[in-house]
Amino acid sequence: MWCGRTRALLRMSGLWPTGVLGRRPLNCSAASLAGSNSPRCWNCGGLGGPLRGDRFFCPQCRALQPPDPTRDYFSLMDCNRSFRVDTAKLQHRYQQLQRLIHPDFFSQRSQTEKDFSEKHSTLVNDAYKTLLAPLSRGLYLLKLCGIEIPEGTDYEVDSQFLMEIMEINEKLAEAQGETAMKEMESIVRAKQKELTDNVSRAFERGTSFIS
Repeated sequence: MWCGRTRALLRMSGLWPTGVLGRRPLNCSAASLAGSNSPRCWNCGGLGGPLRGDRFFCPQCRALQPPDPTRDYFSLMDCNRSFRVDTAKLQHRYQQLQRLIHPDFFSQRSQTEKDFSEKHSTLVNDAYKTLLAPLSRGLYLLKLCGIEIPEGTDYEVDSQFLMEIMEINEKLAEAQGETAMKEMESIVRAKQKELTDNVSRAFERGTSFIS
């Protein structure tokens, strides 16, 4: 019953919240995720805003354009739509974007561009925080595929794994000294990695790991 174990330890480790999901295919249709045609620039009327890729500015007048409402966090942060994310690359992308659209660089620009800069910066911050943490990344990935988590519900976990959690908690309470604490930390981290890998493989198979 690795499904139940995965859910329980993810919650214990801060990777999974209370909630139940039914088994559903992770089928993100291209039609549901497709963007719309780019409208004209708000400043000069030229074609190009909001723009795809890293072209946040109108190619004609160089005015900052509004955020693209159809663009998801993975696209914005130049990441593959996957549970596995290169966090070093993610951080580099975050810094790159903030150097490009941070409000500090628009203090002498029009009020419209100041407002757009604030929106871009907030969006980049939200995207970075969401994709950085395994829990929020997984929940966002599920959301993109039309799977929502009902709050305030619980699930059944096999008694053997519940006993395992209780034993870990007891050992933590009884741990004396730094060496014992580090040993317990290593055990928990190993369990966390094992179950996070299970979650990642489930996403890669294209099906929910929640039974």
